[in-house]
Amino acid sequence: MPTVVGVRLRFSKTLWYDPAGATPCEGDRVIVETERGEEFGSIVSPAHEVDANALPAALKPISRMADAADLATLDELTTKEADALRVFRGLVEHYRLDMKPVDVQYLTSGDKIVFYFSADERVDFRELVKDLGAKFHTRIDMRQVGVRDEARAVGGVGHCGQQLCCARFGGDFQPVSIRMAKEQDLPLNPLKISGLCGRLMCCLRYEFDAYKDFKSRAPKRGAIIETPAGLAKVAELNTPRETVKIRFEDGTSVAIPLSGMECSKGGTCPCSVKREALEAVTGATVAPLAAEAPRQQRPARPTKPAVAVAPEQQGDAPSDGSTRRRRRRKSGGGESSGAKAPQQGESKPAPSAEAKQGGGDAQAAGDKPARSSRRRKRRRPGGGGSGGGTSPQQG
Repeated sequence: MPTVVGVRLRFSKTLWYDPAGATPCEGDRVIVETERGEEFGSIVSPAHEVDANALPAALKPISRMADAADLATLDELTTKEADALRVFRGLVEHYRLDMKPVDVQYLTSGDKIVFYFSADERVDFRELVKDLGAKFHTRIDMRQVGVRDEARAVGGVGHCGQQLCCARFGGDFQPVSIRMAKEQDLPLNPLKISGLCGRLMCCLRYEFDAYKDFKSRAPKRGAIIETPAGLAKVAELNTPRETVKIRFEDGTSVAIPLSGMECSKGGTCPCSVKREALEAVTGATVAPLAAEAPRQQRPARPTKPAVAVAPEQQGDAPSDGSTRRRRRRKSGGGESSGAKAPQQGESKPAPSAEAKQGGGDAQAAGDKPARSSRRRKRRRPGGGGSGGGTSPQQG
């Protein structure tokens, strides 16, 4: 199995090199050969063996370990890079280009300068390259980088008050999704879950696996679980402490460790709390806890007493809502003409011939409800109404 070391260059992923007999430690500076020439690199992974099938191509050996002379040259190049960056920013402002200068890198040989910038779209920088070549009298290489690489190069302080993770820990950038923020119950506010680069914070990925594993073993929020003191509801989950906060019916809350929960049916879902765990958290036996949390019965809703109304007294019934609705729906046309409803045992008077010809007298006797009378009035405006008029004869 081949032995490799991980070397990180500026604005690049971790590259694997052959140590060539050297034993570099993490953080040492080395000189390596790249497609652009010799560059300074830092050891991020010490020498270790890997499978030959995991290597995409043949390994390049490390040129040499950086000695005192190389470190002195590195300090000199760093000073030149700061001056070149100021010139770079001035020319970009002069040509009014839609690009942001990020960094400048001198190669070890000194025959090439790499200018790093960030831009949202393609930029025509041909005139800029001509001026840079005339200023520094060397080859110019323009490289566009992403916003995350820009944040790593510039540095800064995040929302947590610590140095940016990309600049402090390094490593390759891993994809971060909004699902990771949802899994950790974070507010989906872009201002709170985004870093200085404008992308989702890298730290969202660090604890995602821990939250996912805990929630797969813990009960769902809002679930009803069984306890020796009665039923309780899951109110909150604390992933760092691995505790489950439950709330009883009387409003008291208790935080139970996840290890103190089990499945009452012998499965894997934690749907009940052990007696020992509940007594250890509350500091009391279960019986007093059950007595302090009685089930509060809801008072019965008072019902409205029903009032029976005689048929002959429907016209004089008290004017409540039900009587009004009944009067509107079932009151006959006799109210408009002043006729009373027939008493029990009395026979209805036979309709006269005039009532047969006209529709108004029959309705005044209470033969048909007032609703049909209204419909007839609307359909036949010429017919008899409550006034007792007869319909016109034919001819």
